[in-house]
Amino acid sequence: MIPDLLADPFGERSHTIARRRLHLLGGRIVFESANPELLRLVDAAYADLPRHRLSARTPELRVGLVLTSPSSRRGHRRAEPPPLQMLSAIGFAGGATPSSSFVVVSPHAGTAIVSVPGSMLRFPYHTRYELIEFAVFTLAARSQGLVSLHAACVGRAGRGILLMGPTGSGKSTLTLQCMLQGFEILSEDSVFVAPGRMLATGVPNFLHVQAESLRWLRGTRDAAAIRNSPVIRRRSGVAKFEVDLRRTRYRLARVPLRIAAIVFLSPQQAGRRALLQPLSRSELLGRMAIHQAYAANQPGWERFSQRASQLPAYELRRGQHPLEAVQPLRSLLESQARPGHVRLPRRPG
Repeated sequence: MIPDLLADPFGERSHTIARRRLHLLGGRIVFESANPELLRLVDAAYADLPRHRLSARTPELRVGLVLTSPSSRRGHRRAEPPPLQMLSAIGFAGGATPSSSFVVVSPHAGTAIVSVPGSMLRFPYHTRYELIEFAVFTLAARSQGLVSLHAACVGRAGRGILLMGPTGSGKSTLTLQCMLQGFEILSEDSVFVAPGRMLATGVPNFLHVQAESLRWLRGTRDAAAIRNSPVIRRRSGVAKFEVDLRRTRYRLARVPLRIAAIVFLSPQQAGRRALLQPLSRSELLGRMAIHQAYAANQPGWERFSQRASQLPAYELRRGQHPLEAVQPLRSLLESQARPGHVRLPRRPG
């Protein structure tokens, strides 16, 4: 029997808690932890980002980060499973084994707890994306009724274009080309939309670029800068440069972007046809149902899809160079900005 453990089994009174208050995804998120390494991961992911505001009232959300101790007998066979370690944060009390990790989100309470085993600190990329980001994204989306999309978003002057397509369709490559041409970057992979006003927010912290995409930038200072970025490796085995957009001259979306159009990326070559091919309303809804299966099961999906069906939608086919796609996107944004504009042609749906 350990007297201190009996007196405070969950460690609720024995730790000095540090906090980070950051504005993310329309909310004010307070990260709390007794472990400085976990808070450094929070800073690496979310510090110095634009403050996006989606409503007059900014919700305050809380994320507790707990580090469980690594096993004291690593490398040795055990006759019994490791013991449960008690833990607590932001009102949660629970337990985890030294080798386990978990995330629990309470949208109604505006809180989440993330348990990180000590061994995960050797993998900061996975800790950020698979644990901390999972908690932040889920909490922010569900507590505010946002629709969570697997999409990229670029824009200009407060208007944005959603770029949709499966993994590997070229969203990051096109986002890179748009970024180099002065577009505002909202997100390369995850976009959160308030369905009532079609305002989109995201976390424009990193752009992940495969080495193959740099062949289009050969000999430029941008290619050299990207090659000097850290390399991360996805679970799929794909290696990418992780470009920190906060440390560059590129433009981040300073405010949420109002969605002006939806574009689906296609591997098909345009040939002699225009790169942007209009989609009918039924084609748009059908493609969204396929490419946004997770979002389609969220409470705000019906309202989002109704509003989205009123927007111009296109398939973007490939040209000889990814840069060729930038001008059609710029023209699309400019046409939506002009009062009394005429939309680009669409087939009847």
